[in-house]
Amino acid sequence: MKTVLCYGDSLTWGYNAEGPSRHAYADRWPSVLQAALGHQAVVIAEGLNGRTTAFDDHLGGADRNGARALPVSLVSHGPLDLVILLLGTNDMKPFVCGRAIGAKQGMRRLIDIVRGTAYPLGAPPPEILIVAPPPLSETADPDFAAMFEGGIEQSGMLASLYGDLADDTQCGFFDAASIVETTPLDGVHLDAQATRALGKALEPIVRMMLGL
Repeated sequence: MKTVLCYGDSLTWGYNAEGPSRHAYADRWPSVLQAALGHQAVVIAEGLNGRTTAFDDHLGGADRNGARALPVSLVSHGPLDLVILLLGTNDMKPFVCGRAIGAKQGMRRLIDIVRGTAYPLGAPPPEILIVAPPPLSETADPDFAAMFEGGIEQSGMLASLYGDLADDTQCGFFDAASIVETTPLDGVHLDAQATRALGKALEPIVRMMLGL
């Protein structure tokens, strides 16, 4: 049986802009991916609201720096066959980074961590699948619009930058924007239909990377 770690932010946690609330367990994309893979794999969801690739944001109660928290997740859930990295949206906050190139460099740091970690039982490093989050969109929500000011343009660059990074580092790549769009309720998150669609769309490439 294969083991897959889904490492991400609120898109992986399942933040629902309606309410706001949390999507039902069955609607979150890692759960949909688990259902699609069945007994051939265990899919572990490791999502945290506000998580960045590699930048500090002290506004939340938990450490949001993805690079700092990643080693613990890798070792505690290891050995692993595949790590799916879906991060970069929160890097678009101007008080965090605000630049797509910063998210690319942060993602490169995460790749280095995945490949440089000493895994339990001497297991080799897992494969890596980089998923570019869908770009931010216009919203009438004043708080989210201000929080991600300038982020629509920058987030639109992530897929191209992440695709190039995946080629350079021999990682898998998937552009979430090819399947889903962010909800205009806050311009950041996915509605239930979109998060289910993302989980289903990831199944073929995950199967290929796992050799299933």
